[in-house]
Amino acid sequence: MITLVRRAVLVSLLGAALAACGTAEAPRHPAASPSSSPEPSVPTLAPGPAGLTPVFSHGPRTGERTVALTFDADMTADQGPRAAAGERFDNPELIAALRELKVPATVFMTGRWAEEYPDQARSIGRDRLFEVANHSYSHYAFTDDCYGLPTVSRDRMRADVERAYAAFRKAGVQDPMPYFRFPGGCHDPAALKELTAAGVTAVQWDVVSGDAFATDADAVSRQVLDGVRPGSVVVLHCTRSAAPVTERAVRTIVPELRRQGYRFVKVSELVGAANGRT
Repeated sequence: MITLVRRAVLVSLLGAALAACGTAEAPRHPAASPSSSPEPSVPTLAPGPAGLTPVFSHGPRTGERTVALTFDADMTADQGPRAAAGERFDNPELIAALRELKVPATVFMTGRWAEEYPDQARSIGRDRLFEVANHSYSHYAFTDDCYGLPTVSRDRMRADVERAYAAFRKAGVQDPMPYFRFPGGCHDPAALKELTAAGVTAVQWDVVSGDAFATDADAVSRQVLDGVRPGSVVVLHCTRSAAPVTERAVRTIVPELRRQGYRFVKVSELVGAANGRT
């Protein structure tokens, strides 16, 4: 009888242990708290010289032909009245095209955009085809003289980035990446220093699509196709009013690059492949 009781207790304990293993959640990457360090499975770059925020522009040029299409979802902090009046800063048709074409992509989203279009932000953030990265809260520049953009003061730079992550959380974006794209791409050592505590990798590009304010989709396509090399990061936009021909250009770019042997990847894959090389 004692043996049977012991056996029953052991079986019960084993069952509880197995149940606990089965229900435990895998650790999630902590970009929702951008000042914390990302877990090792999320590719990032080591800090740059003097510990500054690292800057990534493209992946390795040798080996497999990979290319990352990135889309800036821009909206500045003061454009709410324009959105209320009917101007569209989103581009759901573009996102639908990427899904139709099965193209992985990285969307650099401003916090203000996520606030204006929370349903779309959440849908993009929960779709494994995409990854959401940070494009600031306000789309104000981090340097002076940056395409006429208003500027963020140095003492507010990190807060602006963290405010964007907070907007993502509120919209329901899951696991935004610890990548940051400077508005206009404008940065200097002072800005890189201010963002070191945010724990992000700054992501630039090596191919400019020219889709901003363009009206000729073919010209955008040609510019991208002429510029892409293995490991390229292409900058495009996910803002219908400011980049109205991007969807049409993408429908030309994607099949042609695939014909040339390119595979589309997210920025995180290129960062991982770079292994610290930019």
